[in-house]
Amino acid sequence: MDDNDPRAYRPRVLDRDLPELLSVLPAISVEGARAVGKTRTAREHASTVHNLDDPDVLREARARPRVLLEGPKPILIDEWQRYPPSWDLVRRAVDDDFAPGRFILTGSTRPREAPTHSGAGRIVTLRMWTMTLSERWQRTAVSLRSLLSGTQPPVDTESDIALEDYVDAIAAGGFPGWQGAGDRAARLLADGYLHRIVEHDLPVAGRSVRNPAALRRWLEAYSAAVSTTASYESIRDAATAGEHDKPAKTTTTAYRDALEALWVLEPLPAWQPAGSHLSRLKRSPKHHLADTALAVRLLGATRETLLGTDAASDPQRRDQALLGPLFESLVTRDLRVYAQSCDAAVRHLRSWNDAREVDLVVVHDRGVVAVEVKLAGEASRRDTQHLRWLRDRLGPAMLDAMVVTTGRRAYRDDDGIAVVPAALLGP
Repeated sequence: MDDNDPRAYRPRVLDRDLPELLSVLPAISVEGARAVGKTRTAREHASTVHNLDDPDVLREARARPRVLLEGPKPILIDEWQRYPPSWDLVRRAVDDDFAPGRFILTGSTRPREAPTHSGAGRIVTLRMWTMTLSERWQRTAVSLRSLLSGTQPPVDTESDIALEDYVDAIAAGGFPGWQGAGDRAARLLADGYLHRIVEHDLPVAGRSVRNPAALRRWLEAYSAAVSTTASYESIRDAATAGEHDKPAKTTTTAYRDALEALWVLEPLPAWQPAGSHLSRLKRSPKHHLADTALAVRLLGATRETLLGTDAASDPQRRDQALLGPLFESLVTRDLRVYAQSCDAAVRHLRSWNDAREVDLVVVHDRGVVAVEVKLAGEASRRDTQHLRWLRDRLGPAMLDAMVVTTGRRAYRDDDGIAVVPAALLGP
């Protein structure tokens, strides 16, 4: 599939949420990994922009902080963590005047110098991720909001997206500025992104890296564990295979914490339902990166090896095995975006003995939508067994169930479970 005008601005899900929220809230902070499109989207809704990545703007803000409060509203303070006192400036301004639509803040890391006040009750935080399939391809036929309604709406529709298109989306990634880049350019962009994280962003956040090569190996091992609940000890061991002197747990924990602070790592928490018949569930998170393109590059995979069309046998077998977890990671990212727009959250479920697992659980105040992710065009009854098991235990609290596939057709099976191609899913 060929994207039209790949470098043109494409509306994001956040474009729907920001106007609604700014009409009733005074300040919104949009946070997420570098290059996910925070600034570009926030500019669509701002009348004044103070870009603290600009040395001249930063210098003026330090000399006269209140300049950040000046100008027509909404005022965008971009990369606010470059001047952490800007957070408290906005908080105090909101304390003085709670009128809606006054400020948008964007940030790519948690600052070394923390604000003196969290901003709770004054500044509402929204996350932004890389582009979803619906944002990239601009087609939505099955709405997560409708599934959360509990009415089990019909989902009878078709997609023209093939497996190869999904693999392209996984390998190319969802960073807006990378859309339309060729294979070589995409590899260089990913390498540059990872290099900047280690050499620039971590030190700016006060987290210097003494051994960049060791961090790179740890990231490679983490990438190989995408969509799994592998222990951090096993990731460390995989990163140091053949080495007798393993890094201390404090070292690898520091890697993890620093990368989570930059939203490079996006672990998915386990679901721990209260007051249900479910018990003895695992608490380990599932591992994900900010974008599948980073995992693909760290592992040295390509579109051809993921599809199994490369001549090299061993990498091909390994990368074909990775395609399923990478597709699940892609769907997880999309559902996180859609769930936030529906005031919901995404979790996963796994029993203590691994006998039962549900890939994703969308958790809302009204109940849950349980989701399995399958790298296939159809869903068999075996594929839905854990969804039916969970429905039996939750009863009406399970609003709907869905299998997300790479197929062409959306439908409901004989058990009423929605089978939906990932390309057709939206907020």
